[in-house]
Amino acid sequence: MNKLRDENDKLKTLVSSLEKKIDDTEKKYDETNKISEERLKKAMDAESKIDDLNMAMLRLQEKISNMETDEKVQRQALLSTPVRSMSEHLSIPIVPKNLENGYHEAEEPKEPQSAPPALKDYGNGDPKLKKSSAEKQQENVDALIDCVAKNLGYCEGKPVAAFTIYKCLLHWKSFEAEKTSVFDRLIQLIGSAIENEEDNDNLAYWLSNTSSLLFLLQRSLKAAGAPGTVSRKKPPQPTSLFGRMAQGLRSASFANMHVEATDVVRQVEAKYPALLFKQQLTAYVEKIYGIIRDNIKKELSSLISLCIQAPRTMKASMLRISGRSSGQTQSNHWQKIIENLDILLKILQDNHVPPVLAQKIFTQIFSYINVQLFNSLLLRRECCSFSNGEYVKAGLAELELWCAKATSEYAASSWDEIRHIRQAVGFLVIFQKFRISYDEIVHDLCPILSVQQLYRICTQYWDDKYNTQSVSSDVLSNMRVLMTEDSNNAESSSFLLDDN
Repeated sequence: MNKLRDENDKLKTLVSSLEKKIDDTEKKYDETNKISEERLKKAMDAESKIDDLNMAMLRLQEKISNMETDEKVQRQALLSTPVRSMSEHLSIPIVPKNLENGYHEAEEPKEPQSAPPALKDYGNGDPKLKKSSAEKQQENVDALIDCVAKNLGYCEGKPVAAFTIYKCLLHWKSFEAEKTSVFDRLIQLIGSAIENEEDNDNLAYWLSNTSSLLFLLQRSLKAAGAPGTVSRKKPPQPTSLFGRMAQGLRSASFANMHVEATDVVRQVEAKYPALLFKQQLTAYVEKIYGIIRDNIKKELSSLISLCIQAPRTMKASMLRISGRSSGQTQSNHWQKIIENLDILLKILQDNHVPPVLAQKIFTQIFSYINVQLFNSLLLRRECCSFSNGEYVKAGLAELELWCAKATSEYAASSWDEIRHIRQAVGFLVIFQKFRISYDEIVHDLCPILSVQQLYRICTQYWDDKYNTQSVSSDVLSNMRVLMTEDSNNAESSSFLLDDN
């Protein structure tokens, strides 16, 4: 009986275990089924969006084709209309009348015949025909605006929206038009698309499209100046640094823009609206570029203020460590700066922003980091210590590794932009400062720093770790003499850097 009970208990346990496994399997099946349904729904939504986009493109192509057909029909209708010679209608013969005395009396000229209806229609044009053509052109512009207002993505690294806009404007001959509304519509579209200035991903998308379109215009448009034509006032030249840079970009700079458009670009003589549109587009490229740069500056500002001084709770042994691992051990503030740079780099790469613009963004960001760290070092004596120099040096090593990882294609000369803080920190952590001569400091250790900056660092320096001395009194004396000689120069008397 005991054996039967034991076997019965085992069977009950086995049955309950199987029931539990069945319940778990059913739950997993339900979860898997739910996930599959969600994925299927997403796939169907994506397919629907693709179909809508394809339909929009087909409608646009159909409208363009219809417009071409209408233009051909209109030309054939005008050419096939019989038009008699002008002399037949306008030259009225004067028949002489013989008189008895041999003189001829000229017959009064008859009322000249009017030009044929076909000639009148050709001169004045059919209002209905003009209206129909204008309406179709407006429909085409509306279709283009609706199409490019969406995120069309990229094809082989090229922004689809920029090339779509350029091809349509080229086909419609908008660049050669004396008057058109399409440029104003496009400018309004770009302005409304970048209203959310906190979305760096959307801003990078429009920076890629506007800069690529600007490149196409730079290669395509030439100012109309044929002899005998009345020259109209050209748009004002850009006065900002970036505006001049964008307008002056030529093949050398645009070779880095991933835009191989030799098969697309066609040179045309641009009229005033097209030239004005190019200037407005340049301004928008500058604006979007500036917003992205300022956004990352705001994100880094609070972190930089925490990176200039080592935490007081940090042990001296940790300060002796240098390199990437020590940066993570010491503080995560430097790591957060690296993470922000990584996020921005990925956004620019995913949106195929031309490297020439990405380089400019990162060099200005590194310049901002340099100014903030260096000025804080000069203004706060507690930052001019040996241990703090080691802390900042370890953080700068993180930035150097990031530049190497980002490669020169994007980082470019970013590392050179932080020369001031690099040289200042290098001076703080060097041993036996009292043995260093003034020439060694100026020519070898800190060639980029001014005398005023060096004097302030030397006089504020204190060794909280080894209790060593600063530079010798002779070096300080030489610095004071040079500072006195330069006292009349207002620029040389300032030791802080400007954030340009």
